[in-house]
Amino acid sequence: MRTFWYGLVGAGVGYVSTFALASVAWAEQPLFIAYPPENHQTTAAQIFLIGTAAPEGDVRVNGEVIEQRSPAGHFAPSVPLELGENIFTLTHQDQELVVRVTRVTDQPPVPVGTNFAEGSLTPAVDLARLPGELICFGAIAPPQATVSVSLGNQTIPLQPQSGTVELPPNYAILTSQNQPIPVEISENYQGCMTAANIGNLGQPQFQLTLNGETIREMGEGRVEILNPATVEIATVTADSGTARTGPSTNYSRLTPLPQGTRAAITGREGDWLRLDYGAWIRASEIEMTTGSVPPRSTIRSFRARQQGDRTEVVFPLQTPVPVSVQQGRNTFTLTLHNTTAQTDTFLLNDDPVIEWLDWQQVAPGQVQYTFHLKSNQQWGYTLNYEGTSLVLALRHPPELRGDRPLQGVSILLDPGHGSSEDLGARGPTGYPEKDVVLIVSQLIQQELLQRGATVYMTREGDDDLYPQDRVNIINEVEPAIALSIHYNALPDDGDAVNTAGIGTFWYHPQAHNLSVFLHNYLVETLDRPSYGVFWNNLALTRPTVAPSVLLELGFMINPYEFEWIMDPEEQRRLAGAIADGLVEWVRASPNSPPN
Repeated sequence: MRTFWYGLVGAGVGYVSTFALASVAWAEQPLFIAYPPENHQTTAAQIFLIGTAAPEGDVRVNGEVIEQRSPAGHFAPSVPLELGENIFTLTHQDQELVVRVTRVTDQPPVPVGTNFAEGSLTPAVDLARLPGELICFGAIAPPQATVSVSLGNQTIPLQPQSGTVELPPNYAILTSQNQPIPVEISENYQGCMTAANIGNLGQPQFQLTLNGETIREMGEGRVEILNPATVEIATVTADSGTARTGPSTNYSRLTPLPQGTRAAITGREGDWLRLDYGAWIRASEIEMTTGSVPPRSTIRSFRARQQGDRTEVVFPLQTPVPVSVQQGRNTFTLTLHNTTAQTDTFLLNDDPVIEWLDWQQVAPGQVQYTFHLKSNQQWGYTLNYEGTSLVLALRHPPELRGDRPLQGVSILLDPGHGSSEDLGARGPTGYPEKDVVLIVSQLIQQELLQRGATVYMTREGDDDLYPQDRVNIINEVEPAIALSIHYNALPDDGDAVNTAGIGTFWYHPQAHNLSVFLHNYLVETLDRPSYGVFWNNLALTRPTVAPSVLLELGFMINPYEFEWIMDPEEQRRLAGAIADGLVEWVRASPNSPPN
């Protein structure tokens, strides 16, 4: 069992520690650089230099004065980077620091001579497909070359691709630099084939001809064509199987698969397996067996029952099938894959959360259940298999009681990061995010307790918790609301001086209203800048058991905002505003009628 902290444990620590932080923000310390670290490497075209010095006197970078410094002397200018090593000499009065940053290229490898570019041949891992599916190959080779690949009894010409458009990484949205990037790479050759012959086709052989010279190179990945008559079955062994849209962690997450879920395997790529309903899952999360037929189920009657603070809907099935969930404004839609309905009746009495339920067979092997809810606000759900029966639990709104506004509401606070192994972002003085989020979280805890809430903390000290540890605590506690408390930073190509404000992050629709309401409340009440409200696939926004929101309450790397972050009085105001915002949201949410 995981340890978590509850109620008044350590409740007085926040006020004692907070006063010590004021001197940290305003310390007239020697010239200091908090970021970048020693021997830093980046692909960005610029880097910010986060640091501080006594307010008196100029700070210069390679002789140029840093114009923007906070009253306490903090600075964060962005400076351009050339490819290779960049040396920056910072001076303040009689002090000098040298910072070295190496910019490495993020461009694809370049072919040298009559050769393929190193590591450019794809597929680079073993893959398996069904007969008739496209199998595509790629290589980077010199311009004007003739490129082909041979596999089995086929030779496939690879053609140069022009007008390619690349997309920046997901985090580019954090600096508003997520526009498509046109790329003209005539050296990028691609082609596809299909195969009907079942079995292992071996490794593809790539051939390049240029100026009368021909070279051949074997690809690393082997290609197999699966036999549709031999059914390989995956059974999810992880507590929650991570289903994705493609065969790597770069692809988006789908509804997690409850332990015990069974589905046929229709493809492989490296360590990833494609399931028959379209999702991909890591081989380490499943057990593989051979069967005579793909797992399929019918469904007949089912029933809903009230169990304490939740409504459970039990779907008896012949085998645990894959599931998908979609939440709407006042609907909850559950899709059972590889399932055919034979339903004539089900039991649903008057219920605290469900107005009515309808279903339809939306496609062969796909049954969809739409729960029409009595409130716009959903309070969390869980999905699991008990034997072959799927149990969906929809949580009821908390029951407000007593004369204090949050009496009856349980709130979990997760102070982000912790320990010397996970500092989080660091401010210009080097002060770590992990410490200030703990202090602010303890202040929020005190404010919430005064308003009657039951408060849980994932940590009360300098504990080293992985994100999954924190998620496990949320799932164990099952609070009404989960808030993860953080302060922000930016990728290297961001603008640390001119980026500030509160950012709010959500993932499941049940957390959207809370994130928007609390974000706007804090921005308006505290008169702070708004960084924005983001949908984001973060570990601490993914729990389904409660509305889960991650707050980035300001930028540690912004010289001016750092002073606000470290101000004891502003910390208390912030904690009070978060507690008041939760009071207002809870009062408005539970019985909000649907539009």
